[in-house]
Amino acid sequence: MRRVAITGMGAVSPFGRGVPRLLQALAAGESAVTSVPGLAAYGGLRTQLAALVPDVNGREIARAQRRSMSRQSLFAVLAAREALDQARLPESLYADGECGVAIGSTISSLETSESFFADYLVDKSFARMKTSLFFKTMNHSAAANVAQYFGLTGRLLAPAAACATGCQSLGYAYEMIAGGLQQVMVCGGAEEFHSLAAATFDLMNAASVGYNDNPAAASRPFDRCRDGVVCGEGAGILVLEDWEAAQARGAEILAELRGFATLTETGSIAEPSAAAMQKCIRAVLANAGVPALAIGYVNAHATATEKGDLAEAAALAEIFGSRVPISSLKGHLGHTLAASGALETIATVAMLNRGEFWPTRNLEEIDARFAGLHLLQRVEKHDAVLALKDNFALGGVNCSLVLGGGRH
Repeated sequence: MRRVAITGMGAVSPFGRGVPRLLQALAAGESAVTSVPGLAAYGGLRTQLAALVPDVNGREIARAQRRSMSRQSLFAVLAAREALDQARLPESLYADGECGVAIGSTISSLETSESFFADYLVDKSFARMKTSLFFKTMNHSAAANVAQYFGLTGRLLAPAAACATGCQSLGYAYEMIAGGLQQVMVCGGAEEFHSLAAATFDLMNAASVGYNDNPAAASRPFDRCRDGVVCGEGAGILVLEDWEAAQARGAEILAELRGFATLTETGSIAEPSAAAMQKCIRAVLANAGVPALAIGYVNAHATATEKGDLAEAAALAEIFGSRVPISSLKGHLGHTLAASGALETIATVAMLNRGEFWPTRNLEEIDARFAGLHLLQRVEKHDAVLALKDNFALGGVNCSLVLGGGRH
């Protein structure tokens, strides 16, 4: 098996464009959650909050290329550009089939679909349908648009696994390189906000509804007063590369992806399972060839739901006890769904390399049931070498990564 390096990272987040802005906001403990007045117009929707990407129009992309891009595809292309600029790959890799793409979204562009059907259902006529509709709404739109825009001719994957999508994309890209099938993979997740996502969590009594008048206090992972998810949007894209090839060309290696596991819980399509989460974490440790004692930090999925946080905490307590620092970034970013695994991996790499772990925003009073865990409420300095990144999704999809910092 080949070692896998991370040589580029790009982000479009609710804090704006670029990895520097994302990391600046996270380190400062900022919140991207805002009140969205338009949500009040939807009957039956109680939550009024979201974490939206500000001021992204993509006008620097030629119209001929932009016309096939939905909002989430645009996010993916802009984040991929930043990641590829940092990686400084030889352009010969783009066209020779050695650079692939693994980018997923929770679902195709709902914004585009809603616009089409609002018009179509007036008279059930296709006369006004534009040719770009399909390319914006196909399930692999983000991956395909990134491949087309940059001329990447290797394998193309488009995972769709709800909240685990970004994590799976990174993991499948890792397997492509570790198994010798590709030299480079451009990978991650992209998501555009739509009221349907918020309504889905609201219907399951899993959306935050108690902080509509105080958005910055919403999304409270592991907190006694947590009341659910705040949906967000954005894209996180990473460049993964064969370690030896990256070293040979003198690339800056930001981190190493050491292991990947994804397993399925079949007991319930909606209920989280601590046992299944624990099984996935043990599987990724085995894949990475490291014991639990080697992990110095856990970036938790923790979306601030009652049942989800409880199950995840139980799984982590069983494996790590009170030794390992744990935090979630959902209090800062909201839940960016398909983008969350990639954006949070970027942040985890930064924390490993900076020698500090950032706390969970809005964790003011730790739920008494989590007292046995080392949940971060303030910045903590460290000399950790390895971190665990978890994402656990509706539909029973669990996913974990082991990351090694570049400074080691």
